[in-house]
This record gives sequence, structure tokens and C-alpha cells, in this order.
Amino acid sequence: MGRSAERVYTSPSDIAQLEKWVDELAVNAAVRIVKHDGATVEGVVSVTPTVQLFLDPNDQEGMNGVVRLIDRNRPDWDGLVWLGDIRDIQHLDSVRMGTSKA
Repeated sequence: MGRSAERVYTSPSDIAQLEKWVDELAVNAAVRIVKHDGATVEGVVSVTPTVQLFLDPNDQEGMNGVVRLIDRNRPDWDGLVWLGDIRDIQHLDSVRMGTSKA
């Protein structure tokens, strides 16, 4: 993945929300992510995401990040979700913030 993102965020409140999602996405957590468009993605967090600097299509710098989900029943699948696209995270198991960070 390059350093380009469809959307980037610059306001302190938006960046704080991205960081909140990172705190909820501990490695090995089984989650259902609800996106702003209503789509859902389920899987296990493979690596704790980070908020990073990206450029949008207009070369504006801002923050975003991605979380990569895996599904042990579909080894060739991985779901990549932009943190800025997340509306809600539902935990499907007991792995929570701070219990299994990598």
C-alpha cells in the first residue's frame, strides 16, 4: 500500500476518532466492522493498526490508517478497512483493548 488515501483527516476530533478505533482493534480480536456506507466486514485483526500520514487525491496531507482482517476459514482472503470508513466496531470475542497488542 502506498501513501495515498481516498480521504484524509486533519481536524483534532477526527484524528482522535481514528486513534479510538486503533485502541479497539487489538491483534487477534474477532470483530465486525460497520462502515459509514452500512457495509459490514468480519474477521480477526491480524496486526494492530496505526494512524499515519497520507495524501488524498488533491495532494492534501492528513491522517488515516488501515486495519487488516483475516478469516481463518478463508486463508486466501484478507479484508482491508480504512479507519476513516469505520462507523462502529462490534467485538465478537473477549479480546479487547490492551489485552493482546502487537
